[in-house]
Amino acid sequence: MIGQTLSNRYELLARVGGGGMALVYKARDLLLNRFVAVKVLRQQFTHDEDFVRRFRREAQAAASLSHSNIVSIYDVGQVEDTHYIVMEFIDGANLNEIIRDRAPLQAEEAVRITAQICDALEHAHHNQIIHRDIKPHNILIGNNGRVKVTDFGIARAVTSSTITQTGSVIGSVHYFSPEHAKGVATGEKSDLYSLGIVLYQMMTGRLPFLGESPISVALKHLQEPFEQPRKVNPYIPQSVENIILRAMRKNPQERYDSAKEMLLDLETCLRPQRLNEPAVKYLSDEEDENRTRVIPAIRPDMVNTMEAPAVKVASSNNSDQWNSEGSDERKRKWVMPTVLGGFAIILIGILIWAVSALKGQMPDDVLVPDVVGQLEQEAKNMLTTAGFTIADPIIYEETEDKDADGKVIAQDKANMEAKEGSEIQLTVGRKKDLPLMPDLRGKTFEDARDYLKETLGVDKDNILPSPIFDKSEPGTVLDQFPKKDSPFDPSVPDMKITLTISKGEEAFPMPNLIGDSLDVAKAKIEKANLKLPAANIHMETSYTPKGEVFKQFPLDENEMVTAQMEVSIWISSGYPKDSKTQPLDVTVSPAVEGESSKIMIKYSDARGDNIEAVTKKISATTSIPITLILSPTKDGIIYIFRDGQLIQTEHVPYLAIPVTVEPDVPVDSGGGTNTGEVPPSNEGIDPVDLGTTNE
Repeated sequence: MIGQTLSNRYELLARVGGGGMALVYKARDLLLNRFVAVKVLRQQFTHDEDFVRRFRREAQAAASLSHSNIVSIYDVGQVEDTHYIVMEFIDGANLNEIIRDRAPLQAEEAVRITAQICDALEHAHHNQIIHRDIKPHNILIGNNGRVKVTDFGIARAVTSSTITQTGSVIGSVHYFSPEHAKGVATGEKSDLYSLGIVLYQMMTGRLPFLGESPISVALKHLQEPFEQPRKVNPYIPQSVENIILRAMRKNPQERYDSAKEMLLDLETCLRPQRLNEPAVKYLSDEEDENRTRVIPAIRPDMVNTMEAPAVKVASSNNSDQWNSEGSDERKRKWVMPTVLGGFAIILIGILIWAVSALKGQMPDDVLVPDVVGQLEQEAKNMLTTAGFTIADPIIYEETEDKDADGKVIAQDKANMEAKEGSEIQLTVGRKKDLPLMPDLRGKTFEDARDYLKETLGVDKDNILPSPIFDKSEPGTVLDQFPKKDSPFDPSVPDMKITLTISKGEEAFPMPNLIGDSLDVAKAKIEKANLKLPAANIHMETSYTPKGEVFKQFPLDENEMVTAQMEVSIWISSGYPKDSKTQPLDVTVSPAVEGESSKIMIKYSDARGDNIEAVTKKISATTSIPITLILSPTKDGIIYIFRDGQLIQTEHVPYLAIPVTVEPDVPVDSGGGTNTGEVPPSNEGIDPVDLGTTNE
């Protein structure tokens, strides 16, 4: 759909995302000359009333909310079969990408993001809207750091009807609340449970519940405890773990009462006096009200005796035996039978005389020949020769027996005597005038099936799809059996019609291009039979080394794509202008002068967290050069390890460094790699001289 203009106003520029129900495009609003995001319902759902209703509900739910942390809805429309929603365009990434690239996040960043989500939920809940699908994929982080909650596609208004709803379960199983997994009513506290899982994932880099199938994951939400966050990541402050534990309680009564209460807890959890507060403790979950119970059997003495209702028998009415005046004289019934009897005797006498008079003129009885199986004309000849006439009209009846076409399949008075000259009724077989198979190619499977049922009366169960990979739109009929114009009988019970339909092009995993040069990325894209138009190569500033790919679309490695699909890549043109470069000499000493010690230096800066700069053995005091790249939102931190123990942390603030280096400064020669370890936070500790060591 790229290049199309919806409603003569929204020009679709590029696809920037999508889910199971809809695709999202970056577009230009030609009327207001601004970028917007246009969410388009997938074509296969445009005729599904449930999906269209859910799609419209998203626009209605989000449009009723106005909050700085909720994506704004600008417009909603329909062009023929295309349903779309126009919303605020967020230039940034979703939280799932950030977790994938940088988790575990620092506590300050994770709490800041969670607090903004919580603020958005407080506003939605205040307006009686339950999101029901809080997950990192639905959280957008703008380049300015602003968090935006989106995708209200399965949101529900809090009404009596939704409180009692126990219908189908919709949502993302890894972020289900226990009550959501059971398919019962979901409320505000279900959103808080899902938010607790999001915070758990940001702080640990993993999900609390995993399984081989969605059902197994849902059962774990209901039945199994999750691993304590601090056991996964011991550097999580106890106050933050307490928030996660309370938000993720299986019993909704033990969670936060509201998003506002959780927000107040988030706003104070990183204060120094709370960082090492006691771990929260809970009693074991109460038994489910719907647990299986033993019910005593009903004993005979417990059964209430019930009297059978008396049966009222109506007495017979003998009034017909008495005259109308009520006297006890019986009615006189002998007069009328006497008159009728006399009249009958006269008629019988007349009939006897008539039969005797005509007896000499009656035709003889003749054996009717059996003509079943004879051709129509031959049967006529046989009957007329025997002295019979043919009843008009002859009955013609369709038959499935091809050999019976034109032959007598039934007659009356066969193999019995009949009066000479009497009529014989013949039934002659005629082959069925079968309809011809219509040409169904190019139709959707649903349209073809409806046409066969409504026009020819074919049972839908006898119309079978045979999907194959093809470039055509999924669901399109490519071939058929019986073939076009072939005669067929739709009334035959086992008559099967097979429609070969397209299931789209065969999909394969998207290659990972992050960190590749342009030439290497092009080679991978060409090898995967994908397209990379020149217009889809974007040069932007980034904290990725100059010349390397730092973003791609499709976004996820191993996301399923199809041949000749267009790919977009973003290549770093160097560091942003507001970045600062700080070269440092880190002086380290062995544990014992003259004896060997293993030194490892890591750093966190705008390029990432916990990047290993150097690992080496020293036996004397040594100076090691390190270069940090800082951004306005990311200070630098240097961690020094000796023999596996953290001995020193140095905080390098952005504001303390003057801008002295251009954005295109190359990456330091240390060539660090992200190990995934999270060193302990030393905020609040006075800076130490890098030339000394701390045991």
